[in-house]
Amino acid sequence: MPSGRRSSGYGLNIAMMNSIAYLGPPGSYSEIAALAYGGAAATYVPLASMPAVVTAVETGAATAGVLPIENVLEGSVTTTLDLLIHETNLRITGETVIPIRHYLVARAGIALHEVKVLYGHPQSLGQCRRFIERCLPGVATVASLSNSAAPAEALADERPAAAIGTLRAAERVGATILASDIQDRTGNVTRFIALGRHDHAPTGDDKTSFCFGFDREDRPGALVEALYELASVGINMTKLESRPAREVLGQYIFLVDINGHREEPAVAAALERIRAKTGLFKVFGSYPRWKEGVGNGCD
Repeated sequence: MPSGRRSSGYGLNIAMMNSIAYLGPPGSYSEIAALAYGGAAATYVPLASMPAVVTAVETGAATAGVLPIENVLEGSVTTTLDLLIHETNLRITGETVIPIRHYLVARAGIALHEVKVLYGHPQSLGQCRRFIERCLPGVATVASLSNSAAPAEALADERPAAAIGTLRAAERVGATILASDIQDRTGNVTRFIALGRHDHAPTGDDKTSFCFGFDREDRPGALVEALYELASVGINMTKLESRPAREVLGQYIFLVDINGHREEPAVAAALERIRAKTGLFKVFGSYPRWKEGVGNGCD
């Protein structure tokens, strides 16, 4: 959202939005997240990959793009992190958290004990390890590009095949539900971000995401000195993780989420001090903080 435009919702500003790109086909969790942002007022563009979602927004084929960034069981979605770090200057303009309920589906007539091959997105296969080990031991697994593609691929397989997918995807292809809620944890959720050309104007309850790295020779205390600039002025850091810098083995880029908007004076000053102490420095954007029980679409 351009600076100065405000919304009381916890997602994208519908007045500013024509279309939302997401990882398809329709029926994926990314579609569910996109619908939470846009509702009935937006149009939706399903795409075959997460990089394609970014490119669609960059080229104007979509106004915004929704990507998964973090799952409570499997951790960060590294593809999204690497896109933010290395491949795009789009800004995070919103976030939402979607409950993840995995279903085991197959074509009609196939029983659980007959399944010989299991299709699923790698993240979903990881989130359902316990069920797979206990109920589908020895079954071959095949990685799918999305949770909505997996059921269609299973139904097209001539072998006795099943898939991990969403209820929405199963209904779209006419699959039979063999088991419900097969994820390892009932409280499984995924955090999604929305990307646009601009981040969100301050709302008073915001987050800022950024990354930094060190170009200079590694030395003791460099990371602590950078992060001290947040603690010294009472800025709460809600997330810290690292990704390989892709240049030198053992060199890392640190990704940080903090409470507050980049335009707030204290936050802006702290970010500038961190910038001065680091090499690579990139702000991904500031956006309204998601809160459970608060509408995540737009007013």
